[in-house]
Amino acid sequence: MPHAELTVTLPPAIWIGAVSREFPDATFRVLSAVPRDEDGFGLVDVRTDDPDGVLAWLRDAPAVMAVEPIRQEADGVVIQFETSQPLLLASVQASGVPLSLPVDISDGRASLELTASRDRIAALGEAFDDLGVTYSLDRLYESVEAAAPLTEKQRETLLAALEHGYYDTPRTATLSELADELEMANSTLSELLHRAEESVIKAFVADRLDTDLDVEPPGP
Repeated sequence: MPHAELTVTLPPAIWIGAVSREFPDATFRVLSAVPRDEDGFGLVDVRTDDPDGVLAWLRDAPAVMAVEPIRQEADGVVIQFETSQPLLLASVQASGVPLSLPVDISDGRASLELTASRDRIAALGEAFDDLGVTYSLDRLYESVEAAAPLTEKQRETLLAALEHGYYDTPRTATLSELADELEMANSTLSELLHRAEESVIKAFVADRLDTDLDVEPPGP
């Protein structure tokens, strides 16, 4: 299934775009976001050297209906918020694309990662266009992770092989030695490693074949 990485430029009139520009050195990490009728609420972890200033700004913002610090530290604050301008959430929801959280926002730009059908990714681009939101499609590639993930056994075996030097150059453990260590037959170990290596290599290659997808990128 296609995986897209986008950078969205948030309009200054939207509160999260405005506050992130007001504090350009801060990172606003949206941990959760839930729509409710025309409003939205969620949690955002703000990494900043001026958490009090961010809180004061948000409390004065007309579109932010409620602000409650959950945890405050010298270098940041976790905030529960409620807003009448859930623009980013509403756009994603309207296109039917599941939003992958967290979402990082810095200096008016949000970094989004999405896994969805090509039609839904295109619909998200259209939703952004309708709202006058500019964005760039940074990467678009076919993800094989969902189709061929490592099983728990494959993952454990691959990590054990790494730990015992099977993949060192030169090798410090043979297949037979590793099989003895893991108490399994050579043939079983060989099959497990082969399937794990196949999944890892396919994921590695697919991650780099962005331009080989026959997909029209949505938007500008």
